[in-house]
Amino acid sequence: MKRAVSFLITVYITVPLVLDQFPWILGYAIFSHLLRFPFFVDLGRPEIVVSHTCNFYLNTEEGVSVGIWHTLPASQWEEAAGRGPEWYREALGDGHPVIIYLHGNVGTRAINHRVQLVKILSAAGYHVLSLDYRGFGDSSGEPSEAGLTSDALYLYQWVKKQSRQSLVCLWGHSLGSGVATNAAVKLKEQGSDVDALVLEAPYTRIGEVVAIHPLTKMYMFLPGFERLLWKILERNNIVFANDKNLQTLTSPLLILHSEDDDVVPYHMGLKLYQISLQAQKKHNTDVQVEMISYAANRRFSHSNIYLDPNLSNVVRGFLQKLRQ
Repeated sequence: MKRAVSFLITVYITVPLVLDQFPWILGYAIFSHLLRFPFFVDLGRPEIVVSHTCNFYLNTEEGVSVGIWHTLPASQWEEAAGRGPEWYREALGDGHPVIIYLHGNVGTRAINHRVQLVKILSAAGYHVLSLDYRGFGDSSGEPSEAGLTSDALYLYQWVKKQSRQSLVCLWGHSLGSGVATNAAVKLKEQGSDVDALVLEAPYTRIGEVVAIHPLTKMYMFLPGFERLLWKILERNNIVFANDKNLQTLTSPLLILHSEDDDVVPYHMGLKLYQISLQAQKKHNTDVQVEMISYAANRRFSHSNIYLDPNLSNVVRGFLQKLRQ
């Protein structure tokens, strides 16, 4: 018994030391890209999972190829029968809004809650492009904050060229919310604003989510552990600072957050909403900023807001106001 207890204590104390010596472990844990759920899904054949969808790849930089699913709006389902990637690309210019879906950590663009959301948005009349960042799914490369941001930015700019005057919206869920606001900041630095942002279950900054993870909380009482945690994130160049980003952005924003979110606390989404309202006052703009909260008794938690039967109307109402 004493040996077992001694062993557990040794393991417990060793973890912070291992993280300090091998900081990349924390980065891998945050992205969790090696957990390629669901297994045994051929990402090159999306029609098995979601209809009226074409798979294609883009080289976002030298040596990096990312996989993308393009799901058509419902009005084009019949016409799409037997069509190839070229036709799908041309269809982006038909005037329908385009939503670029930036998913959270773990798994691929084929995870069920992601697919279900895409189906809802497609039925509502939108083109949806679901991106697997570098290192995720069948995309090449290794993930990093800069890399994920670069992938999203490249895809947004590519879509803008293909879609002509269509509205293009970045939709970021969880980890993807940080990718979305990072890309929006990069666009602003280049002299243009993203057409619209939808942040689903967004955090203030990624380190604050890591700090409240059950495994991390086991160590937070150890002297210096919290400082070590932030030091490791800094060494990994992982920040994903939504709170800082929204202080500078003046794009239309819709935040969706469930009060029973057990991964990213609801108060983080609320804080981002307040930051964005303050930013609009500071920059003297009247752009649309909305937040939809879901009561805890609806049990949408972190990944099930797609279950809201009114979601398509919420999104439609938000985007239609931008086109008036």
